[in-house]
Amino acid sequence: MNDIGLEFSTEERLRALIDTLDAYINHYHGGNVELVGFDGKTVTVRLGGACNGCPLTSTTLNGWVAGTLRQFFPEIEHVVDVSDQ
Repeated sequence: MNDIGLEFSTEERLRALIDTLDAYINHYHGGNVELVGFDGKTVTVRLGGACNGCPLTSTTLNGWVAGTLRQFFPEIEHVVDVSDQ
């Protein structure tokens, strides 16, 4: 529990962090990222907007998204993009 008596689930905290990443990616690059699922070890996201067809999508996924998520959630083993599925 935190100071105001509210407890947030891992998925809620993860969603909030992805929303923050989404705002950054959208503002600076015109792309977007959304949380599709989380099973405790694997985060599934969908990259869209300017990320569709961009040659740097892999860098965005592995560098910005996965790198940031693992800083705050070390239990995450995989970050998977399902944009093309």
